[in-house]
Amino acid sequence: MGRVYNIAIAVFCAIGKLLHYRPLSQTFYDSGIISSVITFSAFQSFVNNPSDYDSLSGAVVSTFTGGCFFGAAGAGWVNDKFGRRLTVQLGALVALWGCAMQAGANNFACMLIGRIVAGFAIGILSMTVPLYNVSIHRANYWTLMFRSWPIQTEIAPAKHRGFVVGLTQQMIGIGFIVANWVGYGCQFLHGNTQWRLALGIQLAPAFLLLIGAPFMPRSPRWLLEQGRDTEAYAVVRKLHGSSAQEQAASDREFAEMRETIAAEKLVRSRSLHDLWATRGMLRRTLVAVGVQVFGQYSGINVINYFGPSMYKALGLSAGQSLLVQGIYGAVGPITNFFFITLILDAVGRKKPLMFGAGSFVVTYSVLTAIVACFPPDESTNHAAQRAGIAMIFMTSIFFSLSFGPVSWVLASEVFPTRTRSIGTSVATCANWAFNVLFSQVSNLAINNISWRYYLVFICLNAVDFVVIALFFPETKGKTLEQMAEVFGDEVKSHDVVEADVKERVEHHELGVGKS
Repeated sequence: MGRVYNIAIAVFCAIGKLLHYRPLSQTFYDSGIISSVITFSAFQSFVNNPSDYDSLSGAVVSTFTGGCFFGAAGAGWVNDKFGRRLTVQLGALVALWGCAMQAGANNFACMLIGRIVAGFAIGILSMTVPLYNVSIHRANYWTLMFRSWPIQTEIAPAKHRGFVVGLTQQMIGIGFIVANWVGYGCQFLHGNTQWRLALGIQLAPAFLLLIGAPFMPRSPRWLLEQGRDTEAYAVVRKLHGSSAQEQAASDREFAEMRETIAAEKLVRSRSLHDLWATRGMLRRTLVAVGVQVFGQYSGINVINYFGPSMYKALGLSAGQSLLVQGIYGAVGPITNFFFITLILDAVGRKKPLMFGAGSFVVTYSVLTAIVACFPPDESTNHAAQRAGIAMIFMTSIFFSLSFGPVSWVLASEVFPTRTRSIGTSVATCANWAFNVLFSQVSNLAINNISWRYYLVFICLNAVDFVVIALFFPETKGKTLEQMAEVFGDEVKSHDVVEADVKERVEHHELGVGKS
């Protein structure tokens, strides 16, 4: 019963990820559908500025990711103040507002505002859903894989945390598949319905998340932070199941959870300074921010947002580009599913990240050579064209075997409870900040400097490989409470609680002596 309940929560939470595609923070459905929408002739007529369309189409993407940045920035405070569940509801409500503005926009300014509002909502959800899942799911269940990042991290068991949190990436991929094929189908419609329908479909998952959120359990770790121990204990027992063995395991986990949170509350501060106050915390922060930024350096979102433009640069027609993008969208999720179910929790986090960074250097090097040696406007070499498409597909596969699922897992599990909300918020903001940068300049770069733009990703991923090899720790199989040992924190939860109890006893004895 406990396992079924965990899976149900994880799958439902992952609906939040269907709204966006973020390898560490991109929008699932939105990222997929916007790559198609900006190629539609009806949308280009709606923008009505052909001479500057490359820049304006970049703005359509970057305003959304900019909104995501600010949503993620504020989500940490909202999570700590009102809890994970209410924050998810808030994100879903704002998403409905933004998606409705996009689908019903009567001018380009309204479209951009709708993109910003929807992005703000996705920023909230991209930071909150994984956090919630982590706080709810237990380490011994594969079900943890279904959790959303901060929430998912707090509810997932250590043994299978990678699988559970990695499901975030899986749901992102499913949303991307749906978006690509909706985009391919909508190209055959006429008039503004072509893009309004494609954008309006986003309302459905947002509505489901809004009405379903009240039925999700509260995060037991957040409840403990609020002093609501009885409620937290009930949630933990329900998540574990009803057998005697499962109940015993839930009691042990609850005791460890309560001790750790009690210790962290004694030294807690809401200041950003906490993220670099000690050497251990600074390392945690750099790892979380680094893995999110490095995920952007993979260039996967450039492909997700501007894939059709890349295929056109290889010589494909507009219709062929959308078809190939639809097929491309299925490659990543299939690979990701096998990786998180069979490999991730066995091989750990560090090795896949190094594999991914090294692989991207190879794929982008080959792609650069193909586009440079066989320009589509000068060459009709179909073998080179197919090889270029294969490199783009291989990039997606390698991403799904590395940064796709691992970046979500690692960034959410490295922080202690006292800084998890603000820490994951900062890491997510870093992801969105670089997302904004690449989404604004990529279409311009692809159309103006062609293959030279890919040299940027070759260099960035070469640097990533070295940094990960030298400075990233391995966190596989560690509970959230055991991360202190991995990062060499000076204060251990048991020692802090023991010292506090001793101090209280001494004060009590002194008070009795004086009386």
